[in-house]
Amino acid sequence: MATILLVFLLVSVLTPTLTRLIGLRVFYVVALLPAAAFVYTLTQTSVITDGGAVTQSLPWIPQLGISLSFRVDALAWLLALVVTGVGALVLIYCASYFDEDEPSLGRFAALLLAFAGTMYGLVTADDILVMFMFWEITSVLSYLLIGHYTTKRESRGAALQALLVTTFGGLVMLVGVVMISVDAGTTSLASIIADPSDSPVAIWAVLLILVGALSKSALIPFHFWLPAAMAAPTPVSAYLHAAAMVKAGIYLTARFAPGYADSPGWLPVLVTIGVWTMLVGAWRSLRQHDIKLMLAYGTVSQLGFLMVVVGFGTRDAALAGAALLLAHALYKATLFLVVGIIDHRAGTRDWRKLSGIGRREPALAAIALIAVASMAGLPPLIGFVAKESVFTAFIEAGLAGDGWGWIALAGTALGSVVTVAYSAKFFWGAFGTRPAISDTPLHASRWDFNLAPGILTVATVLLGPFVMLLDPMLAAYADTVPGGGDYHLALWHGFEPALLLSTIVVLLGLGIFAQRKRVARWQAAVPAWVDAGHGYGHTVRFIDKVAARTTHLAQRGGLPQYLSTILVVFVLALGAASFVNRTWPDAVVLWDYPAQVIIGLIMIIATVMAARVGQRMTAVLLAGVTGYGLVALFAFHGAPDLALTQALVESITLVVVVLVLRRLPSRIAQHNRPMHRRRRAIIGVLVGITMGTIAIISLGARQWPDMTADLARLAVVEGHGQNIVNVMLVDIRAWDTMGEVSVLIVVATGVASLLFVSGRSEEMPRLRESRNRREAKNRRRVVADPHASSAGHAVTRQSWLLGGRTQSPENRSIIIEVLVRLLFHPAIVVSIYLLFAGHNLPGGGFAGGLLAGLALVARYLAGGRYELGEAVPIDPGKILGLGVLLAVGTAVGSLFVSGTPLESAYFEADLPVLGHLSFGTSSIFDIGVYLVVIGLSLDILRSLGSEIDRQSELDEPGDDDPDQPTVPAIGNASSDAGDAIGFDASSEWTPAEPPAVGTGPATAPIDQPGDSSTAPAGGHR
Repeated sequence: MATILLVFLLVSVLTPTLTRLIGLRVFYVVALLPAAAFVYTLTQTSVITDGGAVTQSLPWIPQLGISLSFRVDALAWLLALVVTGVGALVLIYCASYFDEDEPSLGRFAALLLAFAGTMYGLVTADDILVMFMFWEITSVLSYLLIGHYTTKRESRGAALQALLVTTFGGLVMLVGVVMISVDAGTTSLASIIADPSDSPVAIWAVLLILVGALSKSALIPFHFWLPAAMAAPTPVSAYLHAAAMVKAGIYLTARFAPGYADSPGWLPVLVTIGVWTMLVGAWRSLRQHDIKLMLAYGTVSQLGFLMVVVGFGTRDAALAGAALLLAHALYKATLFLVVGIIDHRAGTRDWRKLSGIGRREPALAAIALIAVASMAGLPPLIGFVAKESVFTAFIEAGLAGDGWGWIALAGTALGSVVTVAYSAKFFWGAFGTRPAISDTPLHASRWDFNLAPGILTVATVLLGPFVMLLDPMLAAYADTVPGGGDYHLALWHGFEPALLLSTIVVLLGLGIFAQRKRVARWQAAVPAWVDAGHGYGHTVRFIDKVAARTTHLAQRGGLPQYLSTILVVFVLALGAASFVNRTWPDAVVLWDYPAQVIIGLIMIIATVMAARVGQRMTAVLLAGVTGYGLVALFAFHGAPDLALTQALVESITLVVVVLVLRRLPSRIAQHNRPMHRRRRAIIGVLVGITMGTIAIISLGARQWPDMTADLARLAVVEGHGQNIVNVMLVDIRAWDTMGEVSVLIVVATGVASLLFVSGRSEEMPRLRESRNRREAKNRRRVVADPHASSAGHAVTRQSWLLGGRTQSPENRSIIIEVLVRLLFHPAIVVSIYLLFAGHNLPGGGFAGGLLAGLALVARYLAGGRYELGEAVPIDPGKILGLGVLLAVGTAVGSLFVSGTPLESAYFEADLPVLGHLSFGTSSIFDIGVYLVVIGLSLDILRSLGSEIDRQSELDEPGDDDPDQPTVPAIGNASSDAGDAIGFDASSEWTPAEPPAVGTGPATAPIDQPGDSSTAPAGGHR
């Protein structure tokens, strides 16, 4: 089962690429995976029939008792068949539903396949925390699938609404999950249910878990999100909102029923909310003109019906609930797929505009009629068998003296009456002929469009007469519920009260349908404000208003006030904790060597001066003194790794700050003088004192022996490296490093979002002609330079930086270009050396990435934003993504090999020349860190450097094409007549005659066409 989930994950990742290759046929390919899982689940039938279970367990977090454990018993077997079988058919249906030009088709296919795998994991997971993990993933995937049409406000709003509601329920459920696992002393669902606890903690935990189940299955008061989710494509509605996701809450209730159905509050909550949901959903379904919304509210009603049955807590009700769950998945998925076909071919879902479809599409009408009949509970279909068993279970419970049995019977019978009414109205609305309007025109469709709903219909028909074949498997689950009972599923039980009740229900339902106009008038009299959706809207708007007013009240003083508030709270909280502290070190060493005092004084003086100077660059440089002072302290203390990393970080930080300050006034306090300087000084002093006190306290707070002396041995034995710092980062404390890598990704995203407000291009800005590889191979070109050759012959000059010619003369330095060109590649080589040598010598992926980032900084400062694009013509996001993939991949890979995330494996060999080689997966992890740091540096340069440059060009008057650089044609002797501009062969621009001297500045586009034949005689290329 774990292998199946891993294959689902891998195929989902590859699906977008596969979609680009084969188009819509990708749905047929990926449908093979859930189909294979369906067949695999069928092979477990013999074990299920015997009352057994198929189990698998992989250790995951043994310290918390959490494992990747899976268990397929009768209930999981049934849900797994529904999830994989319907999932495969819906994927096949998508091949006919979508067109080749559907936006984000590969993304949709990947998400739908991933959802199928997640639901399979949810229903088979035995560890309650792992189950909850799958539970929340379904919410996220549902959000993405409902919001597939990202350009439509309706889709985005519906997706967000579904996410908020289900996530709210999930958070409440998480509290219950933690409580019940702690109370039971295990995270195994089978163990928790087999040995139920009657403690108050367990009772409250179960009720909290039910909140999650109610929200996921769209029961009152959370039911409004499901009809709104109909903004999703119809395959999503058929799968998520009929057969899979909304069944998760039903499944969870059915899972806990054998152990906790008799706990206080269980039965009143589920029967009351279930009956009320069934009635409200059915009533609202009758009011709809959109046949898809009619099915959506009908689904809400049926989910309430299911919740009453599976939560009733008797053996016969459990058997009926399992049968009803299967029947509902079959007929409701079929009807949603039929609606998709009608919408696709007729272009509307409003039954007032549909006419004559049943007469012209008899096969589709027959499929829909069978599904509708099963939903209404007509024989000989599986829906009839399920409804008969439900009524029988409630009648038997009532006769046994259970008052809730009569309440459940009355409520579900009344709800079933309305169900028959809206079932009849659906078929009449979708396939009836209306004399008042002409036949609805239908578009042509593929022959296999009816295939998926047709197969589901065949199952609906066959499972009715042959339901006795299914009875042993479903009874294996029902027998786990206490309460006795010997009911068996069958099409005919003779003349019994349930059959009479079913007959009355059908007749009353058809009567309501016959009086549909009068019923519509009654419904129209209901006030519009009686709608839970309005309550959701009012709640969200209220929260928005409160948040806006709170923000306006608390954040109106600017950045100084925000910082002051944070720092004051910091001083008060930690200062108070320090005041009551009783753990102080025995002795305090003021300094270790005299130079430490001198360095500290320099840092203090620089800090004070940085706060008092008025020039921004001076303040930045003084702030940098404190960072480089820390470098010196690390170096003198024998920490070359920390010193190297701090030096690189401080250098990049200075560059970033300078890039940000370029668009700010040259003087810090040019317009607004600093206020409350004394108060700010006091706050700063108190923060310093508090931090110093905390540092002193921490030195005396150690309770366990110091392990510093053993780190050197652990680094060699456990991490196969002699550099303790790097081994700690990539091996012993790799979890921390992976978290820090994630923070770097967030930083890159945040910085970019501040600058690229209207969207960002995936391409780095580059010189247009350099994109042609054939033209860029030759970097030399002939430049006519009368100052270099008195004879007028052309000479060959080398361009040091391609982007240099885009810079204005006053901002350009040939010396810097030469130095950068000479030092860039050695810097990259040294960064790679630091990467691979860091396990035994000072360095590592972080330091190496910082050095490579500094090299890119140098290229940008020397040649501008186009030079940055020439240096690394790759989207920074791809570099960041590859780095994260390598870092996280080592964790996931080791999880399936050794069972422990981030456990290192090593390859060791004695090789000629190289000697003894030891290469571990921790090095792959370090390579990921290296790439993340480079990607972050490149992304920040692109955001704070390249993007600000572009915006500055837009602000300059007369720039018709700011994205295209210009080449200044400098006409004085000091410019070296074009060589200073840095012409090369890639520009393919050869002037017909030497540039005039002394003509003043002029500009010409660098992509100006030319002909190499215009080069003066005697020149060569």
